[in-house]
Amino acid sequence: MQSHSGESPGPSQPASGNPGTGPPASGQRGTAAQLLMLVVFLAASAAVAGLGSVAVVANVNGWFATADMPPWTPPKSAFGPVWTVLYIGMAVAAWLVWRHGAGLTSRPLKLYWAQLLLNLAWTPLFFGLYPILGSLALWLGLAVILALIVALSFTVMDFGPISTPAGILLLPYLSWVIFAGTLNAWAAVNN
Repeated sequence: MQSHSGESPGPSQPASGNPGTGPPASGQRGTAAQLLMLVVFLAASAAVAGLGSVAVVANVNGWFATADMPPWTPPKSAFGPVWTVLYIGMAVAAWLVWRHGAGLTSRPLKLYWAQLLLNLAWTPLFFGLYPILGSLALWLGLAVILALIVALSFTVMDFGPISTPAGILLLPYLSWVIFAGTLNAWAAVNN
């Protein structure tokens, strides 16, 4: 088992780590590589946000404006700022885990990429396909957001032991996705 905390490996931990997981400590990654990877993680989050916003912008003032939503639905103006902060936080969390030695193909970062893809899939399902599929789109969105909650929970559990700040940075995101799941469930049942 590889130590991702930056500590030296113990007697049962090989010094080289697992293939594909990268160096065991952030000190072995140069400043240029660290900055480049931070930009990569931020760009991936920005791409997901940008692609998702296409479906939102096209439909938020359409079917969504008249949809039966729960009383705890925040104003539309809250979603953009909240998601911006969450996308930045998740990118920094992934970067911290990478910086502490997890390779891009390590289990923690595979989970991260999986949850990011689920995040990307949810928005077009929920917002974009409703005009075509009706309530089926909302039920498909609910299935995806539940899968996202599971994947994200595992990501938090894998990130925390590697970098406590990374695990903590994902908690607001997990909370918001659970909250969004309640909105999605209500919409699926009532529309």
